[in-house]
Amino acid sequence: MGFQCGIVGLPNVGKSTLFNALTKTAAAQAANYPFCTIEPNIGDVAVPEPRMKKLAEIAKSAEILPARMQFVDIAGLVKGASKGEGLGNQFLATIREVDAVAYVLRCFDDDDVTHVDGRIDPIADFEVVETELMLADLESLEKRRANLEKKARGPDKEAKALLPLVDRALEALRDGRPARTVKVTDDEKKAFDGLQLLTSKPVLFVANVDENSAADGNDYSRSVEARAKEEGAAAVAISAKIESELAQLSDDEQAEYLGSLGLEEPGLNRLIRTGYDLLGLQTYFTAGPKETRAWTIRRGATAPQAAGVIHTDFEKGFIRAETIAYDDYVSLGGEQGAKEAGKMRLEGKDYVVQDGDVMHFRFSN
Repeated sequence: MGFQCGIVGLPNVGKSTLFNALTKTAAAQAANYPFCTIEPNIGDVAVPEPRMKKLAEIAKSAEILPARMQFVDIAGLVKGASKGEGLGNQFLATIREVDAVAYVLRCFDDDDVTHVDGRIDPIADFEVVETELMLADLESLEKRRANLEKKARGPDKEAKALLPLVDRALEALRDGRPARTVKVTDDEKKAFDGLQLLTSKPVLFVANVDENSAADGNDYSRSVEARAKEEGAAAVAISAKIESELAQLSDDEQAEYLGSLGLEEPGLNRLIRTGYDLLGLQTYFTAGPKETRAWTIRRGATAPQAAGVIHTDFEKGFIRAETIAYDDYVSLGGEQGAKEAGKMRLEGKDYVVQDGDVMHFRFSN
């Protein structure tokens, strides 16, 4: 399990340039990592994970298989999308399926690239996008509420539980606040997520800056970071133009180019990591002669849940997990060295998996 991040934005903010850079980067990885473009607007890319190379060397793995994530270039957003303007209905249907939403905001001046509203104001751009999503959520809930209220008068327990959640979401939206600001308990979360509200998704602000601002940002990107902080959201500054150029270069050429710009790594790596943090994700590994593989799980996942990411049968028949911390695996030369040093642990069903754990599962059929 990786995650699916929808890329949204107004015309001419660099959204498609960023997406194209992502897919070109993935194509450049094809020599080492599997790559596929499922549809023209979906890019399936490898999650950067520097620890895998060392694990594969120690385990003498024939293959390295990183975790995957998808970026979805969600087309069709214009003012009025909530009412079906542009490709509004298609836009709204697509965005309901993603795990998080990346708002790409224009943070560069360029007289050759016109802005749809004739001015550069990334915060105003964000508010246009957010407003369209809130209007769509408001309309959706208002349509559902009457039927829910009718059912709640009878014996329908699900409707009785859902109605207060709908009312809380409606109160927030009518007050100009997105659905993600609604406080829900752990017990309510599943039902609330089931409402599939567009503005309940975690949000990532992507400040698309010019090449000269890639290292330190600019006034536009700083305003975006400040707004993201107010929203309790994540933010990352990235130059889609630089990322597009990097995608055409070899590893050595990339390092040289990044160094000349004062950058330590591609912005796409930071974008992916920020998305992982936003969604509370982490990585564990399996390693052996056949392959070293990264698996994505939620922070707080137990050993059986982690096993279930590989196959549901692993979770159902879970017996134990042979577990080695990444640092121990590396410093002790792999599984055998960890065993001899007493660093391989046998963990049961209640074990909470830690980032970087190297695991082998025992299960019954």
